[in-house]
Amino acid sequence: MENLQQIRIDYPHHFLQSGLYYTISLKQSYNDDNYNLDFNSHIAAEMCVEWIRDWFENNGNGCKAVIGISGGKDSSVVAALCVKALGKERVFGVLMPNGKQADINYANELCEFLGINNVTINIESVYDTAIAKISDALETTLSEQTTINLPARLRMATLYAVSQTVGGRVINTCNYSEDYIGYATRYGDGAGDMAPLAKFTVQEVKSIGRFLGLPEKFIEKTPSDGLCGKTDEDNLGFSYDTLDKYIRYGVLPKAEIKSKIDNLHKKNEFKLKPMPSFDYIITVARRRINRAR
Repeated sequence: MENLQQIRIDYPHHFLQSGLYYTISLKQSYNDDNYNLDFNSHIAAEMCVEWIRDWFENNGNGCKAVIGISGGKDSSVVAALCVKALGKERVFGVLMPNGKQADINYANELCEFLGINNVTINIESVYDTAIAKISDALETTLSEQTTINLPARLRMATLYAVSQTVGGRVINTCNYSEDYIGYATRYGDGAGDMAPLAKFTVQEVKSIGRFLGLPEKFIEKTPSDGLCGKTDEDNLGFSYDTLDKYIRYGVLPKAEIKSKIDNLHKKNEFKLKPMPSFDYIITVARRRINRAR
């Protein structure tokens, strides 16, 4: 009988949930510290590059890939993939600090490393004005979550303004792990025209980054919300490694952590779905069918 800490797979399995790239062959029980997965970062990267190239041919032939650059693993890997797919001349980086950003040097160094054109647009004045105007209109202090999500939404609006001006398409930089638990802002960093990393976990993104030859400082840059001073993992209460093993391989964490992950996924799953819309024609047709029964 399997317990909450252990799962057994006794057969080779070609894992296709995220699209591709796996051969899992396990003939032993494994737990958090003992598993054997062959993730082929070479194949994953090459196929993703081909997918990016094909997407642009069909949805923006000759357009630039416009990417919000933070210098962390996700924006670094996305930018590197786009450079490989389209050439550095067609990749445009946008750095968007909100006031003074202590780690802005990572973003600058990434753009220099990849040789891509980039601009820096500080959103602080827009953010401060928006907070003040909305607070005044509502005659109340905005919620903490509003102040946390607003910068991401302002950045996305900025990316689209840049994209429309330079002739581009906005590239989403979210990964599967973050999306699974809703750790992305709806219509903020969760938006975009295409998403190369949406089916890759955090550990897979890092593996691809290493295959692409990115310096380790970009791959292992500690992710944070950039506002409260805490890391993502501090805010979540569990590590991305634990999350990835659970959602990708079925390795069950402690019951408390499993419950937290499951609840976050259920609560935020709507973010990954298209906006619901009322369909008058289908509704009428269903009513007529029901009446005829």
